[in-house]
Amino acid sequence: MNRRQFLRTGAAALAASAISRPTYAADFADQRKRVGLIGCGWYGKCDLFRLIQVAPVEVVSLCDVDKTMLADAADMVATRQLSKKKPRTFGDYREMLREKDLDVVLVATPDHWHALTMIDAVKSGADVYCQKPTSVDVVESQAMLAAARKYNRVVQIGTQRRSTPHLIEARNDIIKAGKLGKVGLVEICCYYHMRAKENPPDSAPPENFDYEMWTGPAPMRPYNPLVHPRKWRAFMEYGNGIVGDMCVHMLDMTRWMLDLAAPARVSSSGGILMDKAGKANITDTQTATFEFDDLRVVWTHRSWGDAPDPKYPWAATLYGDKGTLKASVMGYDFVPGAKGAQPMHRDVTYELDQFPEDQTEKDLEKHCAPAIRGHMKDFLTAIAQRSKPVADIEQGVTSTTACILANLSMKLGRTLAWDAVKGEVIGDDEADKLLRRPYRAPWVHPEVANV
Repeated sequence: MNRRQFLRTGAAALAASAISRPTYAADFADQRKRVGLIGCGWYGKCDLFRLIQVAPVEVVSLCDVDKTMLADAADMVATRQLSKKKPRTFGDYREMLREKDLDVVLVATPDHWHALTMIDAVKSGADVYCQKPTSVDVVESQAMLAAARKYNRVVQIGTQRRSTPHLIEARNDIIKAGKLGKVGLVEICCYYHMRAKENPPDSAPPENFDYEMWTGPAPMRPYNPLVHPRKWRAFMEYGNGIVGDMCVHMLDMTRWMLDLAAPARVSSSGGILMDKAGKANITDTQTATFEFDDLRVVWTHRSWGDAPDPKYPWAATLYGDKGTLKASVMGYDFVPGAKGAQPMHRDVTYELDQFPEDQTEKDLEKHCAPAIRGHMKDFLTAIAQRSKPVADIEQGVTSTTACILANLSMKLGRTLAWDAVKGEVIGDDEADKLLRRPYRAPWVHPEVANV
């Protein structure tokens, strides 16, 4: 090798080193946590790779019931983390947690698996980042909260609107600054055409996919290609429909912005009004009203037709006596009511110059990446301080419970009054019995008293 070649290869090596070894903020440079991920699909990898971007963690374990997805994730992690080591892989999360060598566990399974995995993770001694919603039934959520407190673990829920830079700005500079005045009504919505419309025939599951384990505590349905990957949200057996998937974000954001506790009353109506030929059994149209003292938060989703405001198809509109705020993942607009007052606008903050890998990562929602990074930083700070993160498990339980109550109200055809202290529906034994869904044997439903 001559001198010119040596210099050229040396410069290339230095460039590669600069790319693979990012400069972490001082607060997170020593966060060398041992990390495991349960659920290596779309958002599991999105969350994990954002964590790798903000702290020098070591991903040592991955778990998934899809062998192909698991192997692909292990290869990807080896290229992204500093050590370049390939993590161990597991098909059963219980075997992964049995090692008891993880500081942090990320839970990104389908919703029907959140409760059991999160509870077992905190029992193993790990702090947990768990995707929203917290659960598919209310008692699961209550048991998750009890477990987090009993084992003194930090649990951050993936309602990352609380860590979205432009929404933090709107909360501080508009709402907390008093520019809205008294807020009497909030309209939250989702008009995305996100509901699966296909109706493929049932079939045998692929060989690489352990459908028995994937189903777990949920009712056993004949395998259908819609289920895996990602379209399991089309079925109420595994989640809580668009209300549990999308309303939980906007309701949680509203509660955070306005410092709201649990709603006192919840009502809802809707159904499958348009797409009656598809396999999906979640509603395509639904409204819900969450009553907070003298404030009403009204949700609407419709997975067909046009959005009333194409700029804000998934959003919250806060109406105050001094102005109106429209807020979404893509930005916000403040319209003052008083003459002479200045309107305010902000677009989502991208960080592609700081994190160029965002531009090429498959399926990454680039506009959400800064919020996930912020959420991970908040999570790591809470771990270091042994404090509650911004989307603490209790906040996630409150928002999730309200969404589940909306679906139960629609099912029962009546308004439900909620006692948040006792964790029960007031004066409605039939509704109370629906707070716990039956588990498929041999899985055992978690209870507050025995976590």
